[in-house]
Amino acid sequence: MTPAIRPKDRDALIQALRAGVVPRTGQYLIQVGRAKEIDALIADLDRLVDGGTAFRLVIGEYGAGKTFFLNLIRGLALEKRLVATSADLTPDRRLQASGGQARSLYAELSKNLCTRTKPDGGALAGIVEKFIFTATTESKESGQTVDALIQKRLSRLSEMVNGYDFATVIAAYWSGHQEGNEQRKADAIRWLRGEFTTKTDARNALGVRTIIDDATIYDQLKLMGVFVRLCGFAGLLVCLDEMVNLYKLSNSQARSGNYEQILRILNDVLQGSNEGLGFLLGGTPEFLMDTRRGLYSYAALQSRLAENTFAKDGLVDFQHPVIRLSSLSQEDFLVLLHKIQHVFAYGDESRYLIPEQGLADFMAHCEQRIGEAYFRTPRTTITAFVNLLAVLEQNPGTDWKALIGDVAIVKDEGAAADHTLEPTGVATQSEKGSDDEFAKFKL
Repeated sequence: MTPAIRPKDRDALIQALRAGVVPRTGQYLIQVGRAKEIDALIADLDRLVDGGTAFRLVIGEYGAGKTFFLNLIRGLALEKRLVATSADLTPDRRLQASGGQARSLYAELSKNLCTRTKPDGGALAGIVEKFIFTATTESKESGQTVDALIQKRLSRLSEMVNGYDFATVIAAYWSGHQEGNEQRKADAIRWLRGEFTTKTDARNALGVRTIIDDATIYDQLKLMGVFVRLCGFAGLLVCLDEMVNLYKLSNSQARSGNYEQILRILNDVLQGSNEGLGFLLGGTPEFLMDTRRGLYSYAALQSRLAENTFAKDGLVDFQHPVIRLSSLSQEDFLVLLHKIQHVFAYGDESRYLIPEQGLADFMAHCEQRIGEAYFRTPRTTITAFVNLLAVLEQNPGTDWKALIGDVAIVKDEGAAADHTLEPTGVATQSEKGSDDEFAKFKL
């Protein structure tokens, strides 16, 4: 007998599926297939726990389930005492920029920091509090002062780029905690989140001479990776989705700058210099393989991310930095529908609204309407299925056979947006005029 599903978990999952978005919790309840890919990422998480590093590009066609996969791995990371954070890249959030877009990405990552006890984000203040609590507890046992212990622990950060100011901010938080100065504590958290926009404000509030800006976000992530380990966590996992937004940048210099940052991260990971820090990047095949606009347009990245020539004719290499997600098969999709119905029924088989034959009839109806896209890009199909279950639940006695023929299925055309060029946002003077697209003119 399978355990019952809590109404809170059930409702959160069903509401997300009905809205056509990826659920942030409960992914394990509807996960199908991809056992080998998950095992490979679990091995990466274990390496992070041991103080190692990890870097993976999760590549899949539009609708293949990249975002779902990243959220699933993020949940597994929390179970292994890792701190995890995630963010979607947009035209206003990039890895490298000069107009505040990179700092905006860091602010989003800081806001989304989560732990096992706070899986929905906003865990930064709790992480700092844990560091203070651990130092206070150790002080009572060792007889040393809390200030001396904090200074000793933070000395490791002072050796890293921008680490001195990072350590100064943590010490300022402790002084605010000791004095009951909530404003000083809030200012310290603001600095750690990258919310200070001028160095003058930061110096007046905390006595530091630097702020987190576009040029330093990767160094700050490295500092945060070390800091969470000092707090007692196993490491930090950074999940970045919608990397295709870098591919869509029309400015070649802006793209190259972002790809250079990815190369820097990859080199550090391959050399093992980022203790307890891992990166998961989700993108489309075009983002990776396009030799004009994708990662392969950057020679150094192409050489490091080139496919294993021996992994062909059914052979796979799950230790490669690139993991490719295949689309769902019809069998996987049937299992997925069954799991969705199981969640909808709170885990009680007696409350199933459609028999197994009904699931097969629903799939056949979808195939007649939009072809094989119903299981290869299943977002709209899943939404329609959840809507069908909702009507059956709220109208007892309704014949599911009569409703299936009326289910409207529309092919998901969202993939077309992946090839639409986006403006680069605020460009520097050197970037202006570097557009690699053809100009329009008329005689």
